[in-house]
Amino acid sequence: MIEPRTLKGFRDHLPAQALARERLLDIARRVYRSYGFAPIDTPALEYLEILVGKGSEETDRQLYRFRDHGGRDVGLRFDLTVPFARFAAQHVHELGLPFKRYHMAPVWRGENTQRGRYREFVQCDFDTIGTTSPVADLEMVLVVHDLFVAIGIERFTIRLNDRRVLTGILTRLGLAARGPHVLRSLDKLAKVGAESVAAELAAQGVGADAAATLLEMASLTGPPATVLAALERLVGETEIGRTGVAALRVLVERAEQGGVGGGRLAVDPSIARGLDYYTGLVLETFLDDLPTLGSVCSGGRYDDLAGLYTKQPLPGIGASLGLDRLLAGLEELGCLDARETPADVFLPYFDERHLVDYLRIAAALRAGGVAVELYPEPRKLGQQLKLAAKRGFPTALVIGSDELAAGTAQWKDLHAQTSTMIDWHGDLAVLVDAVRSGLSARH
Repeated sequence: MIEPRTLKGFRDHLPAQALARERLLDIARRVYRSYGFAPIDTPALEYLEILVGKGSEETDRQLYRFRDHGGRDVGLRFDLTVPFARFAAQHVHELGLPFKRYHMAPVWRGENTQRGRYREFVQCDFDTIGTTSPVADLEMVLVVHDLFVAIGIERFTIRLNDRRVLTGILTRLGLAARGPHVLRSLDKLAKVGAESVAAELAAQGVGADAAATLLEMASLTGPPATVLAALERLVGETEIGRTGVAALRVLVERAEQGGVGGGRLAVDPSIARGLDYYTGLVLETFLDDLPTLGSVCSGGRYDDLAGLYTKQPLPGIGASLGLDRLLAGLEELGCLDARETPADVFLPYFDERHLVDYLRIAAALRAGGVAVELYPEPRKLGQQLKLAAKRGFPTALVIGSDELAAGTAQWKDLHAQTSTMIDWHGDLAVLVDAVRSGLSARH
């Protein structure tokens, strides 16, 4: 016998988990579309040259790569942004600019598994390409805010930074040439702490005074205005740094005017994003009740990435919801629905003489927009209702021989364990209306 098992970092999804994933995907799709983002899709496999050297040394090490049957070097995508840059460069003349897309699909990284991190996971991306307008930057923040509100999360914080601020400070410290390595070290601050980051910076040849300045910058907290004032001091007279601070100041003001309030915006200089392709605004979103979980929605501006595939300027900006990490967080907070069924109504089948009647009733309910599951075997009613409750059905419609003869039905709320009689007098339209009203009352 072959042992049934899954690879490390890969998971099966049981119905309750899969339904929760689908609900979040539906919400993300609705929010993205409300801003005009259109769906696209790209292959899971890309030529290796498309992927290598685009994220970081770490993502290059984590790539699933192999030689295919045609002798081509290929790799599984590690995110959805790099394939999108290739896609935009390849199809720009068909798309028109600026172009707004969303893409929700699995990606793969051979990394160490830990809380909320897997080797196969789903990203829900949205991006705008072909414009450097600050309106696109603002819209990214607004979409992330609206997405979390639509999911029903009240306590979250969108943390903002700008790579130009970081570049300005690195330039002032004489570390611009080591920028990518220094920023990757700073990006680990929340995970490993200041002491480990300082040691890592020292190993890169960063002096003690420069390291202290970088850690001071990364540790800044407080209202956005306070943090921005401190950053203005740290960037000094560097033009790129002052440009980044000014852009953050305007972005925060516009976002608050656009409805992002309640302390949900923070300027966090520790955020660098570990991917090398970011050039401007960077963003990470945290659940306030689970800050150690890490960011569940991240992104930023990448103005040069598509330039690796075409000479036409294709500046881009976008963010990605980490579906699996968010689900892990919601499960930990006890916020996930435990239902194992998408149907709202369970229809027991316990009188085999009336199978045709049950089929007609189920068909009428579905035609009326009600999701209903008919049990396939004529078993004892108690057994069927016990199974229905276990799977999370909210309601059951019980109609036996006596009820059919009398034109009645028992409408059971399986959560509240209550029962109501429906008089439908054999008129399916009346029964459907009564069920729909009952479901509406529950919601």
